[in-house]
Amino acid sequence: MSLTNEQILNALSEMSVQNISQLITEIEKKFNVSSVISLDTMNSTPVKKIEEKTEFNVKLNEIGSNKVSVIKIIRSVTGLGLKESKDLVESAPTLIKEKITKQEAEQLVKDIVNVGAKAEIQ
Repeated sequence: MSLTNEQILNALSEMSVQNISQLITEIEKKFNVSSVISLDTMNSTPVKKIEEKTEFNVKLNEIGSNKVSVIKIIRSVTGLGLKESKDLVESAPTLIKEKITKQEAEQLVKDIVNVGAKAEIQ
């Protein structure tokens, strides 16, 4: 059963402020969103604040034909030994670096792609 926006608004208009607040909290949890709103001081218009992601993961999807170069890159960014780096590369697709800055993630993906492998930022 699909509800129209008007039906939803009518149902909300019959709820108490406390019940609406609880509903908003449940929606935030279910959809992993935030309802943080501030008022623009110039015209009192609600402005939605968007939280920027600050930590990124890099996933190695495919090693390509130049496995040795990929292993060298993995060794340099993870600090792993040769065997551990080789095992990590051969287990692709796999996460190779977690909770790094956007700039670090972009550079790592660029380095990996430049040697013929495939990687992505998550």
